[in-house]
Order: sequence, then C-alpha cells, then structure tokens
Amino acid sequence: MLVGTAIWPQVILGAKERKKMATNAMAIPRGAEATSFWQGAVVVLGRFFFALIFLIAAPNHFTRQTIAFSASQGVPLASIAVPLSGVVAIVGGLSILLGYRAKLGAWLIVLFLIPVTLMLHKFWTVTDPMMAQIQMILFMKNVSMVGGALLISQFGAGPFSLDARRSR
Repeated sequence: MLVGTAIWPQVILGAKERKKMATNAMAIPRGAEATSFWQGAVVVLGRFFFALIFLIAAPNHFTRQTIAFSASQGVPLASIAVPLSGVVAIVGGLSILLGYRAKLGAWLIVLFLIPVTLMLHKFWTVTDPMMAQIQMILFMKNVSMVGGALLISQFGAGPFSLDARRSR
C-alpha cells in the first residue's frame, strides 16, 4: 500500500475530499506574530505570569536561611552560588517581563532552573511519601517552567515588548 508515501491521500481520498481538505486548510506564515491588540495583551500577560515567580522568589536567595537550606541540600559553595542564582533569576525574570533581550533572559532562566531543580527537588531520595510527593510536584513545576523558557528562547517576547520596539 502507498501509506508511506506522499501520494496516499490522493489514492484514498476522492477529488471532492481533496478539494475540501485544501479549502479548509490555513497556512501560517513563518515568523507570524500576534497582530491584534488582544493577542498582544495576552502575550504580555503570559510574560508577566511567567516572570512573576522568579521576581518574587529571587530576593529570598540573599537570606541566610535560604543559603543555609541550600547548603544542607548539598549545594556547593552555597554562600556564593545561592545569591548568584538570585541575580540570574532577577535578571532573567526582568528580561522576560519587559521583553528586553527576552531570548537571552529565557536562557538565563534555563541556566537557573536546571541546577536548582536537580539539586533541591530530588524527590527520588525522599523517604517520607508526602514529602516525596511535594518534591515531585516542585520538580515537575520546574520542568514545565524550563519548557516555557525554552519556548521564549526560540520565539522571543512577542509584540508589546522592548525587543519588538527595537526591531522596528
């Protein structure tokens, strides 16, 4: 059968079905961006919500309590690494929020999240089932944020951003 080739839709479908398929298809041009005000506003709102967690949590990275907790979890040179990670989170979060060099800011967030996730949310080492569940949830939350940051690193900040204004 011709299923493995590009010809198979022509063989299986009649001319009427092929025509219907073609007229219902919509091509999305490469590099297309949100054009309406509301689409742009949703993108800004998405950037705000994504950056919010980093901007709210980052100041804690400068406290003795957070540094001590990180050291107890095995973070090497915690007195340097933890405040440095706070700076990276703030810079990356602000970059994404403002849409200024958002692709670079997204890579900073990825750089921040990977070691934090692997060092502080080791759910597979926790013996208490409830704590293991909490750590797994936090681990998966961070994995999903890495995914969001990777999307921003490829597609940028979108409309209504300093990057979009700079490129005009």
